[in-house]
Amino acid sequence: MIPRNEHPKPQFMRENWQNLNGTWAFEIDNEVSGYEKGFYNEGIEFSKEITVPFCPESELSGINNTDFMNAVWYKKKVNIKKTDELIFLHIGAADYKTTIFVNGKKAGEHVGGYVSFYQDITDKVVDGENEICIYCEDPIKTKAIPKGKQSHEYKPRGCIYTRTTGIWQTVWLEYVPQNYVKSVKYYPNISDSSVTVAVSLVGKADFSFVTTYEGNEMGSHFIKEATGEITFTVNLKEKHLWQVGKGRLYDVELSFGKDKVTSYFGLRQVRLDGMKFLINEESVFQRLVLDQGFYPDGICTAPTDEALEKDILLSLKVGFNGARLHQKVFEERFLYHADKHGYIVWGEYASWGLDNTDPNSIYAILPEWIAEINRDFNHPSIIGWCPYNETYAWNLKGFQYDDAVKMVYEITKSLDPTRPCIDASGGFHVKTDIYCVHDYNHDVEKFKESYLPFETSDNLFDLYKDKQKYKGEAVFLSEYGGITYAKDEGWGYGTAKSPEEFYALFEGLANVLMEHSKFFGMCFTQLIDVEQERNGIYNYDRSEKFDVAPLKKVLEKIAEIEKSVD
Repeated sequence: MIPRNEHPKPQFMRENWQNLNGTWAFEIDNEVSGYEKGFYNEGIEFSKEITVPFCPESELSGINNTDFMNAVWYKKKVNIKKTDELIFLHIGAADYKTTIFVNGKKAGEHVGGYVSFYQDITDKVVDGENEICIYCEDPIKTKAIPKGKQSHEYKPRGCIYTRTTGIWQTVWLEYVPQNYVKSVKYYPNISDSSVTVAVSLVGKADFSFVTTYEGNEMGSHFIKEATGEITFTVNLKEKHLWQVGKGRLYDVELSFGKDKVTSYFGLRQVRLDGMKFLINEESVFQRLVLDQGFYPDGICTAPTDEALEKDILLSLKVGFNGARLHQKVFEERFLYHADKHGYIVWGEYASWGLDNTDPNSIYAILPEWIAEINRDFNHPSIIGWCPYNETYAWNLKGFQYDDAVKMVYEITKSLDPTRPCIDASGGFHVKTDIYCVHDYNHDVEKFKESYLPFETSDNLFDLYKDKQKYKGEAVFLSEYGGITYAKDEGWGYGTAKSPEEFYALFEGLANVLMEHSKFFGMCFTQLIDVEQERNGIYNYDRSEKFDVAPLKKVLEKIAEIEKSVD
């Protein structure tokens, strides 16, 4: 059976596709000499086999090598019936610099370890058997590329985990007509129950857009001989708002000549109103949890699609209404499940590992960050963007290059004016829609005292007041908690010796934030233990440490900022 055989892009699906996951020939190239040796040539055999899409560090890959691998090679024979259609080779993600060869000829390359990409290989393919070769270089020790939570040392420690090298998401072929839909963006309007649609087309043909809700048509649009960039608005017959806990989705079918794409969108808008974060004009307190997206057997890759959804269900069981998707670009299947469940998330990037004092760091984050925003723009579950996290964490000897942080923020806003953007979660803020801080104080009384003055003034407690200045923005405590309750040794921010002690501390800290009139949200560290880090509510294997019902009872209370003002 092919692992991870579900369609990788639920929001942009064509029927004619071919999953290439499974067994590939594999070679580790620590000397980074395989290119010069011609490893990409037909007839060159590799010494190992690997199960794609799992990284070679993982058990599921069959390699299970957790040492440094500077470069890796993959090969697979694929039967392809060549017609007049275009053939795109998609890779969900591969870390870090990827080069694609088809039948010994270079087809293209991609730089970046986190966002999906594709290459048109039509002119390299022959009818019948083809050899696809994929080469990935991953210089993990350099400070010139982002690593997220991957360890730059031999052994993981603290909140830094096992590395991911090479392919770690689905590889697949897509067969596309000569005239095709390149991309689509949805701009929902809740006030008049409409959606504005921006479509990019390649070629010229008749175009139609049809949207339905639970099988009933909600609206349509037709353009004769459409081409290029088109924009139109469709009035929806019925209003079904996408809300927290209620993932109501409108299905879409796009037709362009012979090309047919199925998609979906949510009727959802977000905006800031003073200190409030409004979702469809209602103040929603964000009861979030930090989700690292790591798995014992797959590392950065979920073993199954069901495992992706399970993490959302485990979070909902505790009473959280969303998550910070932390230091990783989560795959589109996860966002699909979040969309279905009405689960709010922050789209973030794996910025750790970059030397933020270097102006050239902008070139390592910006291209992939732009690609991420464009890829995930349509997901209603994403209610904000955050490109950087704790820019000081990897930069203890100097100070960040502010212009880079500012530039990333401004480009984010130009690409997506519909969502707020936090420039750097926890600091250092340069230009931001939301001012957020991290605070792992476990003394509930001192924790409360820290934020009490902020109730009646702009005196926001901040550990880094010497490096950043609060300017009256909406406020979010985007990391707190980190309570360790575990039967074995591990790293954490502080220890609870019993479930009862965990409950008391969890409730005490949450009450401070939920009862505060100026906080619109909080993010608890964290959902799952990861390797040596024991800050999870659940164990690494997703089993329960204790009954989570008392935690849900705490989070079910109405927060101060959600209360109506007469």
